[in-house]
Amino acid sequence: MKLIHILLFLFVAGSSIAQEQDYKVVAVGFYNLENLFDYEQDTTIRDWDFIPNGSKAWTPEKYEEKLSNMAYVISQIGTEVAPAGVSLLGVEEVENRRVLEDLVAQPAIADRNYQIIHYDSPDRRGIDVGLLYNPEHFEPIMSENIPYPQPTTGDSIYTRDILHVRGILDGDTISYVVNHWPSRYGGEARSQPRRNTAAKRVKQLVDSLYANDPNAKIIIGGDLNDDPTSESMTGYLQTKNKLKRVKKGQLYNPMNDFYRRGLGSNAYRDNWSLFDQIVISEPLLDKNQDGYFFYKANIFNKKFLVQRSGQYKGYPFRTFSFDKYQGGYSDHFPVYMYLVKKA
Repeated sequence: MKLIHILLFLFVAGSSIAQEQDYKVVAVGFYNLENLFDYEQDTTIRDWDFIPNGSKAWTPEKYEEKLSNMAYVISQIGTEVAPAGVSLLGVEEVENRRVLEDLVAQPAIADRNYQIIHYDSPDRRGIDVGLLYNPEHFEPIMSENIPYPQPTTGDSIYTRDILHVRGILDGDTISYVVNHWPSRYGGEARSQPRRNTAAKRVKQLVDSLYANDPNAKIIIGGDLNDDPTSESMTGYLQTKNKLKRVKKGQLYNPMNDFYRRGLGSNAYRDNWSLFDQIVISEPLLDKNQDGYFFYKANIFNKKFLVQRSGQYKGYPFRTFSFDKYQGGYSDHFPVYMYLVKKA
């Protein structure tokens, strides 16, 4: 891991002091891979669009190009500060473990030897979430898939499970919770209770981790289909959008600063949303410690990921526009953050 020399402002006894120090740095990210399907039909799910004779004419050649594109993006995330790239990367919209195995074998990232944690979810289209990790930096202790809580009456929904992985990141115990919350299909207001339900379940997990260890270091990443100011986030997950408001046992959302400035990770009808978010627990904000703590977050929106012309100019350069193949990357930008600790 690279050493970086940075100036941090520490708050001691009510005053701010500047401290220069060498730090180790790691990058942690999340990326919606936009329908990373293989090209073979699976009769147990609704993947019939992504086969050679399906509506998207999904061929082995297109699949290989998609894998190469995704791997190239992943190879770039965070490298301006952490040359080793992302140590932990939550991913979503993946059909199965096979597509992740094919992804990590791509030449652009093969030398990182990414390992995979993945469970099949009940989503009817067959899309799941997963976690890629660099085994030189992270050693998993446990993993579990947490089912989305089904309503007791009506509105039955089959959606992605929540993935919880706990492990050792260069000496620090870290939990990463990977999410893909229910979409806004049917309208934002009508579908909001579903995302609130997902947020409530993640909050229960956070509370249980805090109960077991008040200093638990927790990362929550995902395409939440809501913005940092949505009620699922501030009301049910109970995130705080300003550092000074974060108290012991609470969660901080560093993505709100981008949202407030009009920056997003996905666009629809010429409006930007910041559905892709990374949220962290309060112990990751403590700069006066020997372990890892939060340095800064970012949206990976490099120029090559942006549509250059046409109806969707300025949007993320995606793989498909409806059923028309674009040969792009994803309809979402990745998000990531840096954690640092004293060298």
